[in-house]
Amino acid sequence: MTGVPAPPTIRRGSNLPRVGGYNQVVVLEAIRHHPEGLSRVELASATGLSPQAVSNICRRLLDDDLVVEAGRRASGPGKPRTLLRLQPSGRYAVGVHLDPAVVSHVLLDLTGEPVARSARALRPGADPDEVLRDVVEDVDRLVADSGIDPGRLVGLGVAAPGPLDRAAGTLVRPPNLPGWERVAVRDTLADATGLPVLLDKDVVAAAVGEVWAGGLGPGATAVFLYLGTGVGAGLVVGGEVLRGASGNAGEVGHLGTGATAPSCWCGLGGCLGEVCAPGQVVRRAVREGIGHWDLDPAAPDLTDAGGPTVPPPAGDPLHPGASVLVAFDAFCDLADAGDTRALALLEDWARHVAKSVTDLVDVLDADQVVFGGPLWARLSPTFLTLVPALVRDRAVGAAIHPIAVRGTVLGPDVAAVGAASTVLDHAFSARSSALLVD
Repeated sequence: MTGVPAPPTIRRGSNLPRVGGYNQVVVLEAIRHHPEGLSRVELASATGLSPQAVSNICRRLLDDDLVVEAGRRASGPGKPRTLLRLQPSGRYAVGVHLDPAVVSHVLLDLTGEPVARSARALRPGADPDEVLRDVVEDVDRLVADSGIDPGRLVGLGVAAPGPLDRAAGTLVRPPNLPGWERVAVRDTLADATGLPVLLDKDVVAAAVGEVWAGGLGPGATAVFLYLGTGVGAGLVVGGEVLRGASGNAGEVGHLGTGATAPSCWCGLGGCLGEVCAPGQVVRRAVREGIGHWDLDPAAPDLTDAGGPTVPPPAGDPLHPGASVLVAFDAFCDLADAGDTRALALLEDWARHVAKSVTDLVDVLDADQVVFGGPLWARLSPTFLTLVPALVRDRAVGAAIHPIAVRGTVLGPDVAAVGAASTVLDHAFSARSSALLVD
């Protein structure tokens, strides 16, 4: 099921002079939510600010090259009104996703559009210091190759698997990144790049990216289910992304799916994290005779569509020694080609995920469900065929309001895009208590 986001809810400003900075981001946020442009009269009406206050703020935004006058629109008698839109090249932000398989980098303009992208596979055996040095090198190259003015960079956002200590800027025993215990990711990158750095959990960053890009709408209540090396949920209530007390909201790996297998280290069976693990799916396919992969027990259980691809050898793609990445792709190829057993396994997977998603929808009374992450491109045909109807049939709120179910608008590197979006959101959102730029 698809749905149209509710009209943007514009925040009201204040005419008190001491909150001029807040009023400036209120006006900027209003313009951002209307890419077609708003006139000064419309801005005054939407924000509750006086016409003089809006005029002064718009002059500052124009002087700072954050907005641009973009055409005119007739509205009743009188001369047409000048429209203001975001200036895409006014500011930029860099996002990095530290994934166990690949490090992704993206450069966003002020509107949230990607300007440049790059990725680097993690070097086998590389320690955190080496990885972070690579990140600095790759970010420098990304910015230089893009041709933008580095002085217009607002900051660097980093998305990483949880758990993390957001206040300290460190990771805390991330199960998919062994050896990264209490690594000072934020401070190390800030010192090396000279940029303000924000560290967020990857699923939280992905949800921020979806909000910033306008995919959810400012007033949405939504579940963003991230499917990649691990599984997590970005939770959005009233347009605000929930981070929790320590920034680790969204740990849903032990939610029940209704399945009894595979077993989980917690002692139960059918936990969402195990059901969604690509290695578990491949092993089940092997047990059911769908394929004959002989996975290397020393290889990590990783799949990332945004990372380097390894072509299967000539001949039978179901080959001994296949990595989880290649085996999972080969399994999905079978389903895409119409193999009934492979398709049935994917459909069973989708039904179990739908159960967990429905529980999350009921907890939040959500009106939107968004899927994303590196695995999503391979799963979307099956999941979007089955999951929307299952959620509608089971969710309590479906009897009261529509529940839209769709894929992300941001692509497989949604966490990197989200990391850059957290910087833009912090700098230019009315929720910010302080700006990163003057």
